[in-house]
Formats: sequence, C-alpha cells, structure tokens
Amino acid sequence: MTIGSEKKPVMNDQSKPSETEAQQGQPEAPVDAQARIAELEAEIAQLKDRWLRSEAEMQNLRNRTKRDVDDARNYAVQKFARDVVEAADNLRRGLDALPAAQEGEAELLGKLRGGFEGVERAFIGILERNGVTRQEAAGKPFDPELHQAMAQQPPPEGVAAGTVLQAWTPAWLLNGRLLKPAMVVVAGEGVSETA
Repeated sequence: MTIGSEKKPVMNDQSKPSETEAQQGQPEAPVDAQARIAELEAEIAQLKDRWLRSEAEMQNLRNRTKRDVDDARNYAVQKFARDVVEAADNLRRGLDALPAAQEGEAELLGKLRGGFEGVERAFIGILERNGVTRQEAAGKPFDPELHQAMAQQPPPEGVAAGTVLQAWTPAWLLNGRLLKPAMVVVAGEGVSETA
C-alpha cells in the first residue's frame, strides 16, 4: 500500500440515506401540520354531521314506531267494532218498530219497551267506554267525511240546502276515526218534487 493511496469508502446509491429517511428524522414543516389539522377537523365535522343525521333518523323511527303501535292498539278492533255497531243499529230499529207508549197499553208491552231501552243504554255505554261513539246526523249540515247520502229531497221551507233531513242510521266513530258513515237523506238545491 502506498501512502497516498488510502482506501476511501465508496459511496454508491445504496449507501446514501434516502430523502424520506432524512425527512423522518426532521420535524414536519408547519404548513403540513396546519393542513393535517384542517383535514382532521373536516373529518370530525363530517363524522359529527353523520352522527347527528343518524340520531335524527333513529328518533324519527322511534316516533313512527310508537305512532304505529298506538294506531294498532286503538284501531285493531275496527272490524269487530263495525260488526258490533251493526247490532246496536238493529237494536235501535227494533225499538223504533215498537208502538209508541200509550195510556192504557198492556203492562207487558211497557215492560218490554223499558227493558229494551235499558239494554240499549247499557250497550251504548259499553261502546263509549271502549272508544266507539255515535253521532246523530239529522238537522246537521251534510259532511261527506261522516255521512253517506242515500237520497236527496227538496228542502222544506226554512231549511238550507245541504242539510241532513233524515238519518236512517247514525255515524259511528272509533277513537275519533270514522267507523261507519251515517246513511242520510239530504236537502238538495234544485231537486223537484217529482224527482
């Protein structure tokens, strides 16, 4: 070996530290940190928005489910109630078919009438306690939400057109919802006597 010919380590591309290794050892630039913070804040805002929307959707679902359960509870007996009010209507028709109370009528007829009227009062009371109510229609303005017009007649003097002249059956409601419409005769405008 000669004196001037010391071996120097040879640096090739593999032995040079890479730029990424050099950067890892150095702290990030403040611009990059601010950008990262802004990115994380945007992500937090997006996640918060998604969470709030999800909570609102869950509350809407809870409200809708509660309303559906309440409706099911209140109106589950609708078909049964419709059949029962038919029996109440028939009981009323039977009472209307009895002759009016008169002086000197047979005692048995008076007792029958009184007994049937008592049964009707009790029956209507049971229906009302269970949310089924009866609305009489005679003399009231025609309401297509509650009445079904079966016939039309000329209005008598002093009665406005569109007034219910006669109700064949009352309207029945179940917890405020129409169960069975009233069958009515309505005073019609421009209806002739021969019609």
